Amino acid sequence: MNATAISPSAISLSPSAAARVAAIAVRQAKPAILRLSVEGGGCSGFQYRFGLADAPDSDDIIAETDGVRLVVDPVSLDLVAGAVVDYVESLGGAAFKVENPNAASGCGCGASFSV
Repeated sequence: MNATAISPSAISLSPSAAARVAAIAVRQAKPAILRLSVEGGGCSGFQYRFGLADAPDSDDIIAETDGVRLVVDPVSLDLVAGAVVDYVESLGGAAFKVENPNAASGCGCGASFSV
């Protein structure tokens, strides 16, 4: 595995998001590895995709919080560098949220953005 560990300022996982990933991973009997990727589409141009990964890919960038790893491919990292992945609970529901300093605008659902 040649995945690259990065400085916490490149991208990070909040403690609440790490705890949620760990809980989901235990329930699904998977490693505590959250993959964040960016795809074209959504109501603002790009959309975030989350999923549990079995292992990092060889070119992934890795950030770790409380033993939970966040993995991002190099192409997606260009669009989310400096972002924080958080987990928020509100009356409207609970979800992973990306606080992305690169996003020029976002959408109401928080799942897509433009640069």
